[in-house]
Amino acid sequence: MTTSDSLSSQQPAKRSGLLFFLWNNLPRVALVLCIVGIWMLFVTVSEKKSQLEAAKQEEHVEQKKLINTVLLELHPRTVQDVIHLPGSVEAWFQLALLSKISGAVTEVVVEEGDSVKAGDVIARIEEDDYRIALAAAKAAYTQAKSDFARNQTMLRKKVIPPASLEASKTTLLRAKADLEKAELNLKRCKIITPIDSVVRRLNAKVGGYLGVGDPVGELLQLDQVKGVVGIPESDVDAVRKIDQVQITISALDNRQCMGKAHFLSPAPETTAYLYRFELALDNPEHRILPGMFLRAHIVKETIENALMVPLYAIISRGGNQYVCVVKGDTVRMQQVELGIIEQWEVQVTRGVAPGDTIVIEGHRDVDDGQQVNVVKIVTDPAERLL
Repeated sequence: MTTSDSLSSQQPAKRSGLLFFLWNNLPRVALVLCIVGIWMLFVTVSEKKSQLEAAKQEEHVEQKKLINTVLLELHPRTVQDVIHLPGSVEAWFQLALLSKISGAVTEVVVEEGDSVKAGDVIARIEEDDYRIALAAAKAAYTQAKSDFARNQTMLRKKVIPPASLEASKTTLLRAKADLEKAELNLKRCKIITPIDSVVRRLNAKVGGYLGVGDPVGELLQLDQVKGVVGIPESDVDAVRKIDQVQITISALDNRQCMGKAHFLSPAPETTAYLYRFELALDNPEHRILPGMFLRAHIVKETIENALMVPLYAIISRGGNQYVCVVKGDTVRMQQVELGIIEQWEVQVTRGVAPGDTIVIEGHRDVDDGQQVNVVKIVTDPAERLL
C-alpha cells in the first residue's frame, strides 16, 4: 500500500471522529453558543443605551441653555398689612316709642319714613277725659289750699288742735300732686319724639286704643350710623390700636367713606368667636341705610422699605421657600423668609436685597447653577409676560 492510499483512509476516520464528538456534545455546544450570543447582545444593548443617554443628556443640557426667562428687579416700597372684612350698617340709635297713658288715638301726624325733630308731635290721644280730670284736680287743690289757710287761722286762735292742721296740710300736698299728675297726663296726650330721628314704623292708628306701655312706633337715628364688623381673635390686638377704617358700601355704587372707631367688644358675640367692632359713620343725607352690606379695609400695619415679590415666584421645597436669583445669566436658588401678603404679592423679609433680580417667568423650568436666556428685566410684575 502506498503512502497516498494510507492518507486517504485516515481522513474519513478523522471526520467521523469529529462528527461523533460534536453529536455527543451538542447540548454543551448549543449552551456555549447561546451564552456567547446573549453576551454579545447585552454588550450591543449597553453600548446603544449609553449612546442614547449621552445624546439625551446633551439634548437636555442644550434645552436648559435655551430657557427664556423674565426677571424682576427688586426695589423697596411702602406696603400695608390690610385685612378686608364684611360687615353691615346699623342705626346709631333705635328707639321704641311707648304710650305713657291710655286712650283712643285721634290723630297720627307723621308717616313711616318721615324725618322728625326732637319735640315734634307724632300722634294725639283723646284729651276729653284728661281735661276733666285736670279740672277736678284744680278744684280739689283750690279747696285743699283754702282749708289749709283757714285751719292755720283757727290754730292761731287755738280753736283746733295741731293735728287738724297737719291733716289739712297733707290733704293740700296730695291735691297738689294730683294736679301735677293731671297736667302731665294731659300733656302726654300729645306723643312727641325725644330725638331727631326717622320714623321706621308706626303702630298707632287713628281710632285705635293705646294702653299704658303699648308701642306707638319705632324711631331710628340716622344722622350718624354704625358700621359693624366681626373681628377674628387673631386680629383683635391690632384693631384695638386703630382710629379710622376705610369703608366701601356696594349698594351705593361702591361709595367709600371713613369710619371712626367707636367700640370694640370685650368678648366674642358669636359662636365663630368674632368680636363686634363698631365704626361711627357720618350720614347727614341719610343715604346710608341700616341693613346695607359694607366691606371694611382695616390697615393693621404699615411697613416701610418692603421688598415684594409675586406669590407665583415662590418655590416651596421641603417646607422651605426659595426664589431664583440671577447673577449675570446664572440662576441661584436662594432660600427666603416671608412676611405679609398684599393682594397677589408677598413680602420677603430675608434672603434678598434691593437691586437683586429674581426669575418671575420660567422659574419652574430651571435648576440651581443653570444658565438662562434673559429676555427682559422689569420693575413691575405686571410686565412679566414674554
